[in-house]
Amino acid sequence: MPIAGRRRGSKIKGIQFTLMVVGMSGTGRTTFVNTLCEQEVLAHKVIGDPKLADMEETVAIKPVNVELEEDGVRISLTVVDTPGFGNSIDNEHTFQEIVQYLERQYDDILAEQSRIKRNPRFRDSRVHAVLYFISPTGHALREMDIELMRRLSPRANVIPVIGRSDSLTPRELKAFKQRIMEDIVHYDIPIYNFPYDEEEDDEETIQENMELRALLPLAVIGSEEDVVIDGENIRARVYPWGIVEVDNPDHSDFVRLRSAILGSHLNDLKSLTEDILYETYRTEKLSRTVMDSRQSQVLPEDLANQSVVLKEEQLRREEEKLREVEVRVQREINEKRQQLMAKEETLRNLESRLAAQSNPSSPY
Repeated sequence: MPIAGRRRGSKIKGIQFTLMVVGMSGTGRTTFVNTLCEQEVLAHKVIGDPKLADMEETVAIKPVNVELEEDGVRISLTVVDTPGFGNSIDNEHTFQEIVQYLERQYDDILAEQSRIKRNPRFRDSRVHAVLYFISPTGHALREMDIELMRRLSPRANVIPVIGRSDSLTPRELKAFKQRIMEDIVHYDIPIYNFPYDEEEDDEETIQENMELRALLPLAVIGSEEDVVIDGENIRARVYPWGIVEVDNPDHSDFVRLRSAILGSHLNDLKSLTEDILYETYRTEKLSRTVMDSRQSQVLPEDLANQSVVLKEEQLRREEEKLREVEVRVQREINEKRQQLMAKEETLRNLESRLAAQSNPSSPY
C-alpha cells in the first residue's frame, strides 16, 4: 500500500536529515552505515567472552550525528541505530521501544509548536526514513519482520533492504526479492515505494522512481576497506571466489539507495514525514486528548460497554494473526511438497535410466 508522494526539489542547502536503521545483529547494519558515511560512525560489537554471545540483549536506541557533503550540499545527518533488536525470544518490548521513540520525536515538536514563545535552538529530530534490514535467508519475511514493519509504517517512511546480499547468488536474490514483495503486498504493509505522480512529475522523475521501485527491496553490501583493482582503490569485499564491489550496480543497489536518500528523494522523505505522517499523528494525538477529557465524565455502564468493545477488538486482531500464521504455514508446506515432488520425479527418471541401461533388449 503506497504512501502518496509529492514532487521533489533536488537542490537543498544546509539540511537536517534523520535516518533510522533497524535490523538483527549480523545483517550488516553497522558496516552499511559506516560505508554510507565513508567514516566510522557506528562501532562494531565486540564480545570478549564467548559465553556472553548468546545472552539476550535489550534494544538500545542510539542517535549519532555526522556532517556530510553530497554534491556540494551540506547534510547534517543523524543516524539512529537500534542495537539489540531481535535478540530476545519475545520482541514485543523491542517493538514498543522503537515505535515509542518515533512518537516521542513527534511529541517533542508538537510541544514546541504549542509554545507561545518558541526555542530558536530547537532541533527537529523526527525520523525521515527507516532502513529495515532483512536477513538474507533466501526464504521470505519472518513474522517479526512483518509485525514491526506494520507498526513502523504509520510513523515513518520504511524502506526495506536486504543486508549482506552478497551471501546470495543472483538467481537466489531475484527470487528472494520477489517473495518479500509478495509478502509486503499480501500483508498490506505501507512501505515507501518511491511514489510518483504521472500528471505532475516529469518523465525523468517517473522513470527514475519506476527503476527504484523495481529494485525493492534494495540489496546492499558494505565494506570499510579499499581494494586496489587496476591501480585504483575500490570499496569491495574480497572472497576466495572473487571480489564484490560496493559501488558496482551489477553487484549491489548501494549506490542507487545512497543517491536516493541523500539526494534525489531526500526532500520527498522529509515532506512526507512533516506533512503527512506527523500531521496524521498530531491529529490522532489531539483527538485522543479530547476523547480522554470526555471519558472522564462517562457513566460506569458506558465504560463497561467500551471495555467489552475493546476486548472484542483485541480478540478479532488475535484471530487475524492466527489466520495469517495458518496461511504462511500452508504456503511453506506447499513449497516443501513441490520440492519433494520434484525430487521424486528426478529419482524416478534416474531409476528408469538405470533400468534401461541394465536391459540389453532396450533400444537405449
